[in-house]
Amino acid sequence: MQSIEVFRNEFITYLEKKIKLKEPKNLYEPIVYILGLGGKRLRPVLTLMTAEIFNTDYKKALDAALAVEVFHNFSLVHDDIMDDAPLRRGKSTVHEKWDINTGILSGDAMLINAYQLFENYDGHIFRGLAQLFSKTAIEVCEGQQYDVDFETRDDVSIPEYLKMIEYKTAVLVGAAMKMGAIIANVSEKEQNNIYDFGRYLGIAFQLQDDYLDAFGNPETFGKQVGGDIIENKKTFLYLKALEFSEVSETKELEHLFSIQPNDTTHKIETVKSIFIESGAAKETKKEIKLYTKKAFEVLDDLTISEDKKMMLRTFGEGLMQREV
Repeated sequence: MQSIEVFRNEFITYLEKKIKLKEPKNLYEPIVYILGLGGKRLRPVLTLMTAEIFNTDYKKALDAALAVEVFHNFSLVHDDIMDDAPLRRGKSTVHEKWDINTGILSGDAMLINAYQLFENYDGHIFRGLAQLFSKTAIEVCEGQQYDVDFETRDDVSIPEYLKMIEYKTAVLVGAAMKMGAIIANVSEKEQNNIYDFGRYLGIAFQLQDDYLDAFGNPETFGKQVGGDIIENKKTFLYLKALEFSEVSETKELEHLFSIQPNDTTHKIETVKSIFIESGAAKETKKEIKLYTKKAFEVLDDLTISEDKKMMLRTFGEGLMQREV
């Protein structure tokens, strides 16, 4: 079994080989740019790892892994436009570096490129990958729409929020792992179990991302700290703060999430203090541990060796301890 670092390095080498600058330059240069910004490469690593966990050469899963990463970055390009985000992985977002029209068109091309990569697989494997990808892609769009809708709603519930992050983030993590299982040609039960492992881990991952958005180190996080607060996003932190706060703090929080001040520093610091004092920050950390535990419980149902289960567990624990 290869190490996570080997999977990551092999994937990056493959990405650099396949993603080349070509004409028209203004379409492909932003694609090369966003895919070259780095990041954790979480999803493609999981695709490769899963193939090998189920006793299949990970190199057979490289095209599927690349499709997952290209799709993920396509969604980031369009999300950044919708959020008017200035930074992605510590660098200018595509629409900031070029313009909005370029971001839209290059993102569209990335989505098509992701589908094209499945053409390298035959028969039932191609069909399985394409069906999973289509289902996942539409769920990601639904999750993004929920996210947009929640910005102007004052009655978002915790279950609604968890469904939103499941669709927007977690289903792609689950799909990345299931693709490795499809390529390994394992049973449908095993495919669904590894999907659930990834899905639960994806929910925990997004909750951790929400937490880091407020409390992360700007030098390591790679995005604008406090971005969710500036955008008035109803995150788990916000919803738990409303649930736990006194009436006066609740009113202040609701007021702060209804305005867009020119100077956002005071807003960010005030909201963060309410998150801490209300217990919402602590509750979010507890929820992250809960979904990580749910992911690890799924491992008991997988018919793989104990050392492979331990590798998956170590990977999950590493994600929850991250600062980026």
